[in-house]
Amino acid sequence: MTDLTTLPEGLEPPIDDGAASHLTGRRLPSLALASTAGGHVDLSQIRGLCVVYAYPMTGRPGAPLPGGWNEIPGARGCTPQACSFRDHWQELRDLGVAAVYGVSTQTTAYQREAAERLKLPFPLLSDAALELQEMLELPTFEVDGDTLLKRLTMIARDGEIVAALYPVFPPDRSAADVVDWLRRAAAGARHRTAH
Repeated sequence: MTDLTTLPEGLEPPIDDGAASHLTGRRLPSLALASTAGGHVDLSQIRGLCVVYAYPMTGRPGAPLPGGWNEIPGARGCTPQACSFRDHWQELRDLGVAAVYGVSTQTTAYQREAAERLKLPFPLLSDAALELQEMLELPTFEVDGDTLLKRLTMIARDGEIVAALYPVFPPDRSAADVVDWLRRAAAGARHRTAH
């Protein structure tokens, strides 16, 4: 039985292939993405700070992972990543984050199981049609005939991407890495206003 909440030893870290270097400064596209909270979310309309983390797919207890999953650099760890955002939820809110979303190419029905099982305080968004992926040219990889998003975290302010954290490794540090970035950005802003 695979424990999805922990990362196996010896996972190969993904390399920075530059596939997210174009994102900072881009605007999130106006696009209705199905949400596990019901209805749709248009990321371009979120005011204030918004964190969107892209992930390949969450595993399900008792269901096999795709073939060779642990050998694909960066593939394993979607459950620990989601849990990291759950566990840092209040800290992110305290740092001014208005909204957090996870996005993958799974269907909303598939995502809803994970959102409920992991008790996520934020919705997961479905990009099953790969529209967000195409509009932002998000990095992907192929497994068993499916196109999956590479792990990546975008921090946006009023719809503009101000940071793209990529590659994300280890996945269970993903939310802490966002917290660190927000603290550095706030300190930098305070430093600038002091001079």
